[in-house]
Amino acid sequence: MKRQFSLVFFAWIGVCFLGALPFYFSGFLPNFTDAVFESVSGFTTTGATVLADIEALPHWLLFWRSLTQWLGGMGVLVTFILIPSLSGEELYPLKKRAAAVLSLIYAALTALEFLLLAIFGMGWFDALTHSFSSMSTGGFSIRNNGVAYYNSPAVEWICSGFMFIAGVNLYLIWLVFRGKANLVMRNSEARTYTAVVITAAAVIAVAIFPESPSFSTALRQAFFQVTSIISTSGFYSADYGLWPYLAQGILFFLLFSGGCRGSSAGGVKVIRYVILSKQAWNEMKRIIYPRGVFNIRFDGKTGNKKAVHGVIGFVFLYFFIVFLAALLVSSSGADVFTSFNTALACQGNIGPVMGNSGAFMPFPDFPAYIKWGLCFVMLMGRLELWIVFALFTKDFWRR
Repeated sequence: MKRQFSLVFFAWIGVCFLGALPFYFSGFLPNFTDAVFESVSGFTTTGATVLADIEALPHWLLFWRSLTQWLGGMGVLVTFILIPSLSGEELYPLKKRAAAVLSLIYAALTALEFLLLAIFGMGWFDALTHSFSSMSTGGFSIRNNGVAYYNSPAVEWICSGFMFIAGVNLYLIWLVFRGKANLVMRNSEARTYTAVVITAAAVIAVAIFPESPSFSTALRQAFFQVTSIISTSGFYSADYGLWPYLAQGILFFLLFSGGCRGSSAGGVKVIRYVILSKQAWNEMKRIIYPRGVFNIRFDGKTGNKKAVHGVIGFVFLYFFIVFLAALLVSSSGADVFTSFNTALACQGNIGPVMGNSGAFMPFPDFPAYIKWGLCFVMLMGRLELWIVFALFTKDFWRR
């Protein structure tokens, strides 16, 4: 297991450095630091960028930029299937052959989105690169204004739908293909994920409706932005910084969520919040019934304390790193809100967020030491912390 952990960690670092070479030698990025940042952001499917004018890049570099995210998304799926202990707990009893099946589903969904986007108005190159970024929950666009550039309701709905799917456990999608949709409907994480998306989109749509041409427009923009953030994609179709504070507040809290386990999405993951909420309810009952024995039941099965402890440990480490990263960013002179948003964006692999480092240009003015630190934070978030922390302990290297 030690060999697997170290191999995965150094493989990700090696791939990110190799991926930076096309950016660096292209001459479109001013220095190696920015090239590495763009590569790490791509392979970790974060979607943060240092580029001020994306449309100035040649097609071959735009293609490579989007491909890094698609490869990174597939790499995440394969890594956590082959070595499930990297995520802190056994999430599903998948066999290694499932890696090939889920990778095939991942590729098939990407191809389907490409066809739909091409049919509904995008050029083939735009459709291909945005499909790479959607299914990987990456968020790199080849347009300076993102998806808003196309001014197409059909394009926004298609991207929204596939971002929503990309945030779902691909194992559940596999079950649907196998005719076991009833198991998906009973899955607590999938139900919670869907409920959060629907509720958040509905409330935001009502909030922004007075300033929208129609309720359908408000609903489309709300659903797009909700699925973009909860799936940690980071796409944008509107300047949500101009939305009412209620809408911005909901989007801000979605930064703490993330998608489902078994997806390419980053963040804490919905499953961990489900487990924590069940544990919190048990603690409430224990106060009322001190001698009672309370176990967590999840999808008809009784959970064990090891899983609960793993979740608690992960959430603590996650937000501890967020606070440290926010302090690092604030050392550059950034305000508290921008620093905290930037830390959340990198740790959760979300990419562009709110604040002064907003949706359109988040990171170009940070000094080099900030960018290198955020690269490390993005890698920690992508590998879900455990492997990185394990490698920096004495016990890990003892025989």
